[in-house]
Amino acid sequence: MPRFKIQIQYDGSAYHGWQRQKSHRSVQGELEGALSTLSKGEKINVSGSGRTDSRVHALKQIAHFDWETNMATCDIMPALNGNLPVDIRVHDCVVVPDEFHARFSAVKRHYMYRCRIDENIMDRNKVWQTGPLDIDQLNALAETLNGEHDFTSFSKFNPEVQNRVCIIALSEWSNDNGIVNYRVAANRFLHHMVRYLVGTMVNVTQNKMSKSEFETLLNNPQEDVQVYRAPAQGLFLEKVEYDGADIF
Repeated sequence: MPRFKIQIQYDGSAYHGWQRQKSHRSVQGELEGALSTLSKGEKINVSGSGRTDSRVHALKQIAHFDWETNMATCDIMPALNGNLPVDIRVHDCVVVPDEFHARFSAVKRHYMYRCRIDENIMDRNKVWQTGPLDIDQLNALAETLNGEHDFTSFSKFNPEVQNRVCIIALSEWSNDNGIVNYRVAANRFLHHMVRYLVGTMVNVTQNKMSKSEFETLLNNPQEDVQVYRAPAQGLFLEKVEYDGADIF
């Protein structure tokens, strides 16, 4: 059976995250619904590179599904888009080997978090309106995250997750005309990890926590520690890498 790999962009504002749910709209649920329509009711499972939370967005989410179809590969993308809501779009579709897995074959994931430091409200569903931020101070904190660390202090505690070590390859802040972006790339991320990191770094710049307290949380992991979690709407899954390269 052919395995298809798709690249998806979505505005997560109206969804309860990626993962299908019984009583709420999800991105995975909408994709599987579109495939069910195209396949005349067949249930087709769509597997994503990772789960994004409620109201989180994606620029280049990657997913795969298996489907025995007579439809030409080049026709699948427009057919899906014709059956998807306007806030979800498939931007590419290719056939891949059976051993490819959107989640388990990924080697690196890139996230971007957007903070607005001026008073423009027109993109309020896509940013965290923080007010002024000290970029130099934020980058000094971000630099300490590079490399291998146990991020227990900066994730939603789950006793079923035994390994909480992640390898950060990129961690930096930049200012872009009123938007301060935090970009972070790692081999894996824990639940709410990026939002906890962003929220805590911003708290340090706002004198709600000291740099030494931040470093203590990083170097001495603690379960269920009380740290600030940045709002969901500023977070974007930017891209996913496979075998050291972008998938598309």
